[in-house]
Amino acid sequence: MKLEFLGAAHEVTGSCHYLKMGDVHLLVDCGMEQGKDLYVNQEIPVNATDIDYVLVTHAHIDHSGLLPLLYSHGFRGKIYATKATTELCNIMLKDSAHIQEFEAEWKNRKARRAGRPLVEPMYSMEDAEGVLKYFIPCDYDEKITLCPEITIRFVDAGHLLGSSSIEVWGTEGDKQVKLVFSGDIGNGNRPLIRDPEYIEEADYVIVESTYGDRVRQTPLDFAPELAKVCKETFTRGGNVVIPAFSVGRTQEMLFFLRRIKKENMLPEFADFEVYIDSPLAVEATSIFQNHMSDCFNERALGLIEKGTNPISFPGLKIAVSSDESKMINFIKKPIVIISASGMCEAGRIRHHLKHNLWRKDSTILFVGYQVPGTLGNHLLNGAKEVKLFGETIDVQARITNLPGISGHADQNHLMDWVRAFGKTPRRVFVVHGQDSVCDTFAQIIEQETKIPTVAPYSGDIYDLETNACVAHGSRERVVKKEKDTRAVSNVFARLLAAGERLLGVIRKSEGRPNKELGKFADQITSLCDKWDQ
Repeated sequence: MKLEFLGAAHEVTGSCHYLKMGDVHLLVDCGMEQGKDLYVNQEIPVNATDIDYVLVTHAHIDHSGLLPLLYSHGFRGKIYATKATTELCNIMLKDSAHIQEFEAEWKNRKARRAGRPLVEPMYSMEDAEGVLKYFIPCDYDEKITLCPEITIRFVDAGHLLGSSSIEVWGTEGDKQVKLVFSGDIGNGNRPLIRDPEYIEEADYVIVESTYGDRVRQTPLDFAPELAKVCKETFTRGGNVVIPAFSVGRTQEMLFFLRRIKKENMLPEFADFEVYIDSPLAVEATSIFQNHMSDCFNERALGLIEKGTNPISFPGLKIAVSSDESKMINFIKKPIVIISASGMCEAGRIRHHLKHNLWRKDSTILFVGYQVPGTLGNHLLNGAKEVKLFGETIDVQARITNLPGISGHADQNHLMDWVRAFGKTPRRVFVVHGQDSVCDTFAQIIEQETKIPTVAPYSGDIYDLETNACVAHGSRERVVKKEKDTRAVSNVFARLLAAGERLLGVIRKSEGRPNKELGKFADQITSLCDKWDQ
């Protein structure tokens, strides 16, 4: 019974935890790092071919984004997620693959001109489509037995459509242990989705800490605040540009903008138009509408019962094609533009920033967490100029955010979630937070609950039978300034991955008929002979 922390350990993104129960190998999340990489992350301790199961807490790329890479390295196990998460991953992983391929192509055009080596995308569309075949959609609150050693249950985490905390019951010999992985916990009182559910018992709790160092004041009524920003900007003659995650935050913005229209909060600009410029956001909005009954809260369901779509209104425009996207920047009247990515690291938002950052009349309105090292974080922290598409842009637009709007629980809400376990946990592990925040929040939990609490680093391994750390991972900080998570230049890595997959297949072939094994061995030998020549 061992638990190893791999990603989002003393960092906010790249969630990945490895659990070994008997001969069963399981991952909880397999996320991509976004922004700067602070610590050297350890690799998954077994070959991808040996991973039996992956449990996905929710569809955000920092929790699911490396699943296609895992597939390209030979993973062919089963992936369990809620129904909504499965549908969202279907569009988000394909979108991520498209970004990988597009950026690699863009870098290669420059590399060819400069005579530099070409690069390969981290993974391809084929990898994304391949791994999606292994998803098994699940209902909330249903106990699911994966194998004799593992039983799981998904519980609503209130962070995103389909998001979950995951209960895991593990058995090894005559020993049983229960772990709870929080995933990302919502702050409650969201405009569309339900509040997070509490879980009352566990032996080990793995809890996120994104906002574990802060307490929010009473949440603002965001629709009037958004209306105020729009009025000030429209009066100046500028656009309101909102970098927003395609999944979750975009739909919440639509909810608030519908209220502004419905309650006539902008009588001077009653006919203002809103443009969603993100094919992913359009698809995600459709998925939101498909899961109203099982994921929406009472307030949103009440609107639906009255015949009102809570995320649609007059004046809402959709840009899907690249030509439609480009035409937005030729519109003369003030408008609202919602585009992705939410941290401005990729996607169409960068084009809209290029056309609006230099304008004193426009406003760039952030509505979500900005990871340190991202363009969004630089802008919020007062950057005077930025580079976009090789061009230096002078930052003249108003840069602001909606204070308090977040999909993450603050310290008080996180503590309420932890306290629900009472005195049952043997240990609490704090992950998914900035370096100092993980330590600070771990201290707060231990002081208030008296439960042993630790903020592990990548590579730390805990024996769940003895409740002891049996191996320490790396405390080494990354030397290079920023990790390139988009493309790799070493094609040889693909060959190594293929070799690792072959070894995994060979190990799993033990016990098959000798005739089949002999034929398999002959095929491998023939292939080796060919390449030896």
